[in-house]
Amino acid sequence: MRAVVVHDFGAPESLSVERVAAPRPGPDEILIEVRAVGVNFVDLLVIGGTYQFLPPRPFVPGKLPAGRVIAIGDNVKRFAVGDRVLTTAEQGGYAEQAVALAEHSYRIPDSMSFTEAAAMALAFDTAWFALQERGRLRAGETVLVLGATGAVGLAAIQLAKAFGARIIAGISSMKKAEIVKVAGADGVVDLSVENLRDGLRTQVHALTEGRGADVVIDSLGDRFFAAALRAMAWSGRLVVVGFAAGEIPSVKVNYLMVKNIEVSGLQVSDYRKRTPARMRECFEQIFSLYEQGKIQPPEVSMRPLDDFAQALGEIRDRKSKNRIVLVP
Repeated sequence: MRAVVVHDFGAPESLSVERVAAPRPGPDEILIEVRAVGVNFVDLLVIGGTYQFLPPRPFVPGKLPAGRVIAIGDNVKRFAVGDRVLTTAEQGGYAEQAVALAEHSYRIPDSMSFTEAAAMALAFDTAWFALQERGRLRAGETVLVLGATGAVGLAAIQLAKAFGARIIAGISSMKKAEIVKVAGADGVVDLSVENLRDGLRTQVHALTEGRGADVVIDSLGDRFFAAALRAMAWSGRLVVVGFAAGEIPSVKVNYLMVKNIEVSGLQVSDYRKRTPARMRECFEQIFSLYEQGKIQPPEVSMRPLDDFAQALGEIRDRKSKNRIVLVP
């Protein structure tokens, strides 16, 4: 089969599509014909060797491929050949075939395409765990989403709206306001204001009658983290999901005491590994909301496997306007 193979860590341009032996499923695994796999920023970290979990080399990158089951292991009872599935495999997706644990795989609704499943994967499950597990969001609360036009941000807006919350979207330019409003944001705040430390709080308070945000989803870090802390309501919960803006921030814990603020982090891969039943609940609800028309997959740019390096380059250089999905 054809696959992208990492022999040495480096830039995506240093890799190529190779002919390799097709994988074989173990007793608890399924083998899928990969129909679609999302191109994600985390793939750059894995390929570059800077991610916290790195497989032994050589390996095939690509997380959460979707496809059709073509073989099953001896112990697998939940799936049969021909089933349409999304997997939460941590690697192997940039290929024509991939293996995944059956316990870490989920049936795709008949109304959902493989491309849609791949486009929603990683973004929607990350947003779901940030809101439901770490943020403990309740209906009627206000959610502030930083980096709201990113994949996780847009997923968080849609899910929070479906859960009955009020959403404030933090964006880097007011030219992007229509994007987040279409996704379901009730209000928009400008993250490019000169005095962000005070300016973010002022904007959020103006939209919440001075109360602040109950839950903050922060994929930016850097100076945005500190500003968001000041914009939180009493007993608010801030969930750190990334540091796209650059610097990893720190916090003076005495400030957390003043307003009973809680800060937590999210590494969604841990939930896949440690609590597969909870991950199954996550995807079942996401798929159910999709079927009800309450959430929508992002706009997709489909690319052939051979264009993987160009696709990753667009993600790295922030040139992609749509979710990029490889179709092997």
